[in-house]
Amino acid sequence: MDRNVIICRSILENPAVTQRDLSKELSVSLGTVNNLIKECIEKKYINLGNSNDLYELLPAGQALLNNNKVDGAVIIAAGFGSRFVPLTFETPKGLLEVFGERMIERQIRQLHEAGIRDITIVVGYLKEKFEYLIDKYQVKLLYNPEYSQKNTLTTIYHARELLRGRNMYVLSSDNWMRHNMYHAYEGGAWYSASFMEGETSEWCLDYNKKGRILNVSVGGQDKWVMYGPVFFSKSFSEQFLTVLENYYQLPGTEQFYWENVYMEMLSGEAAKRLPHIHEAKQDIDLFINRRPADEVYEFENLEELRLFDLKYQRHSDNEAMELVSTVFHVPESEITEIRCLKSGMTNKSFLFKIKDRHYICRIPGPGTDLLINRQQEKAVYDVLGKLDITEKVIYFNGETGYKIAEFYEDTHNANPYCREEMERCMAVVRKLHKSGLKVDHSFDIRERIDFYEKLCKAHGDILFDDYSLVRTQMTELMNRLDSLGHKKVLSHIDTVVDNFLMMPDGGVRLIDWEYSGMCDPLIDIGMSAIYSYLNEEETDDLIRIYLEREPSDEERFTIYAYMALGGFLWSLWAVYKAALGEEFGEYTIIMYRYAKHYYKKCSEISKI
Repeated sequence: MDRNVIICRSILENPAVTQRDLSKELSVSLGTVNNLIKECIEKKYINLGNSNDLYELLPAGQALLNNNKVDGAVIIAAGFGSRFVPLTFETPKGLLEVFGERMIERQIRQLHEAGIRDITIVVGYLKEKFEYLIDKYQVKLLYNPEYSQKNTLTTIYHARELLRGRNMYVLSSDNWMRHNMYHAYEGGAWYSASFMEGETSEWCLDYNKKGRILNVSVGGQDKWVMYGPVFFSKSFSEQFLTVLENYYQLPGTEQFYWENVYMEMLSGEAAKRLPHIHEAKQDIDLFINRRPADEVYEFENLEELRLFDLKYQRHSDNEAMELVSTVFHVPESEITEIRCLKSGMTNKSFLFKIKDRHYICRIPGPGTDLLINRQQEKAVYDVLGKLDITEKVIYFNGETGYKIAEFYEDTHNANPYCREEMERCMAVVRKLHKSGLKVDHSFDIRERIDFYEKLCKAHGDILFDDYSLVRTQMTELMNRLDSLGHKKVLSHIDTVVDNFLMMPDGGVRLIDWEYSGMCDPLIDIGMSAIYSYLNEEETDDLIRIYLEREPSDEERFTIYAYMALGGFLWSLWAVYKAALGEEFGEYTIIMYRYAKHYYKKCSEISKI
């Protein structure tokens, strides 16, 4: 860190700056400042004015500053912000308002005040929400295509050419700075730090007398921690980006923050991972930029933001929060312990607490209104109340699909490889099938296959090379099933083990009835098998558990046929989702393989 740059910068910004001001800015003693002033005078960077109250920046000092001019800023805004649900279901975290101003806009404004206009925002999640900033502030957007699978190591990787050979701020869109801490000139690479009293899980810093960071450790007590903006100098980026590019290629680093790379460079781990990379073995200079208390804010969750901006205690301007407030007749401030639950394939959900009980709010995912009839789902829940096998629903809107249900503590999802648990699950399925409950709609697998096939073709080709042949085979299976004339009963359809809650009292709750309707009951067994990726032996065991006896050839054929048709249907579903930008990895291929394999098994049974 070139402290002379900071001295010259401070004098340029305020010729009346005092040594006490400089001491505070540099986090050094007055004696050290006095020596730095003398050094700058000797090097003809500065001079004392005639009144001795004002400093004068000399041409050599301006030249020093010009060599350390900030070129621009990269703002990281690609992530989801899971700890801020449900607000971030609708709005990226950086676009949330604090005291009436969006956090990212506050940072852009502060950068502009410092004369920094070259600003690029790295976007991913809800990227379209940031587009207006191009016109409003003349920023640029850079898309990170890996934002949903990887962490900020990847973000910096995709932005690396913006950083290489330049002096650049690297900022998080969801930071809030009370005062403007950006400048037109910087003396070296730094990481903003705040002091945390007591135990902390933040990334803690050890540094030497000159402020150079020596070590980073996760967690500590009474420590300065990484907190807020960062500045990458040209020299820092030249060394760091070479190592980061190599880390990007290493397996197992997908969830690394870029700071993980820096941490391993300090610890020597990078040199072990990359013995052929010279830059990984060198010392790297990044300095601590100690900030006063209450200057930099990284809001961890909505409840922290509520304490800072009281508006969020009353009204968060979020549809889901408003709904919960209305349903339970409480102010939003009484909705606490909010956290994101792992999103399903079609929905987004969050957990919350009111008084002494936890609940789940389910929000339908984008486009699901085209795929799922919520009025039909509501009709199923309405009749299921008589059976007591599902979750207790507090609120269900058949128009929007919003659902609020009780959350069951100390439960776990069924284990498909635990026979005892699957026996309990299949007992619930049998109870459903024998209940005699009826609804006015059916689950018609032929109609669903036709529906998804049209959606897929409307969005492009179905890329399976043998699709036409397999489609013909599926039609053959459906015709054969129709000829069997099996009675239709209320069936769940989505009997994945994740939808079976194993209760602490030994009971089982079957949840999420989005696809349910009147159907051949054996479809639930076939679907359960393919959802758990069961092989043939495991499937046959599941069939015996459900039937409580050996199956007939017709029953085995029927279940195998539904496995084939289910695999075909859900592979089409996944192809359609992929056309919309959602990827489900190998799921598509696995489902398609079920279609082909169990068609063959059905053919073998047909020959018996």
